[in-house]
Amino acid sequence: MRSRYSGYATGHLDHVFRTWHPRSRPADLTLDPGVAWTGLRVLSTTAGGPDDDTGTVEFEARFETSAGPGLLRELSRFERRAGRWVYVDGDVSGG
Repeated sequence: MRSRYSGYATGHLDHVFRTWHPRSRPADLTLDPGVAWTGLRVLSTTAGGPDDDTGTVEFEARFETSAGPGLLRELSRFERRAGRWVYVDGDVSGG
């Protein structure tokens, strides 16, 4: 989760793309140039250990836009694929 956030925050969308499950990732990733990511807080995790094939991460990501600060809160689902964790999808909720 932290590496995906860093990919968004630093504009390394190739990393974000590689860490997204092929069945759910979009064909194209584009950053909104008006959004600056300013912080990540992991709220909880379930499973995702060495013996697990799936796991979840609940997080809050803070950002700034010309309209002011914002908060994205999501419960993300991950799956182990070929020994690596990949993002499958997530449920976004209000911050």
